Amino acid sequence: MIINNTDIAVTAVKPSGFPTDGLPEVAFVGKSNVGKSSLINAMLGRKRLARTSRQPGKTRTINFFHVEHKLYFADLPGYGYARVSKSESEKWGEMVEGYLKNRPQLRRIFLLLDIRHEPGSNDKMLYEWFLHYNLPFTIIATKSDKISRGAVQKHLATIRRALGAPESPIPFSSQTRQNRDELWELILDNCGINVL
Repeated sequence: MIINNTDIAVTAVKPSGFPTDGLPEVAFVGKSNVGKSSLINAMLGRKRLARTSRQPGKTRTINFFHVEHKLYFADLPGYGYARVSKSESEKWGEMVEGYLKNRPQLRRIFLLLDIRHEPGSNDKMLYEWFLHYNLPFTIIATKSDKISRGAVQKHLATIRRALGAPESPIPFSSQTRQNRDELWELILDNCGINVL
């Protein structure tokens, strides 16, 4: 998949700032430093479109990336960063929950988890929240290049068991672009787009 036209279209903290053209959207959510920006950059074939940072909790807004004038990637702020104040954390909850629950253009949510670690309490809570509200989502296990190939299935099974999920997550590496094409197929299918 070659992406030629993509840019950051909107940075917003409330619905009045969200895109208004009605194009389908897919959202990426996960704890701070799980690799959301790296995944988005890898999916879009860009190096620094989504800002990556060594400092967790850097993204505090919802960033919408316009892709080929046909859909948006929504990069949601990371959760669970200890240095974020309680009020900041509550603001995150209101902004993100409001977007995920009330956005008619949202076609699929990608919940990103680090393949090297068991899901934390925030990950489990979000997983249960998606189920409760019957939201369409897929679990992505990021940083699959950080463990040996032989250990991937074991780590995926650990995540699946910890969440009580019926299926294993999709392993992804922003370095090797493992499963990038499969993710694109899923995104286009969910957005009702034949080809970009």
